[in-house]
Amino acid sequence: MKTRLRKFRFERGELSQQQLADMVSVSRQTIVSIEKGDYAPSVKLALRLAEVLETTVEELFTLEEKDYDQA
Repeated sequence: MKTRLRKFRFERGELSQQQLADMVSVSRQTIVSIEKGDYAPSVKLALRLAEVLETTVEELFTLEEKDYDQA
């Protein structure tokens, strides 16, 4: 899964990973893992991130070709 979380963090006032984590009630390490592509957020977390960053889940996350093989 490809993520544009970092891009949206900076476009929304240059939020730090910690600030965003606090806003959605997760650890900074969770944000780091999502940005690195090591962790796929739950639907609830993805929706909360989109809400806080004033965008849509589809703008934040997109499936890559390899993701279809794992379904």
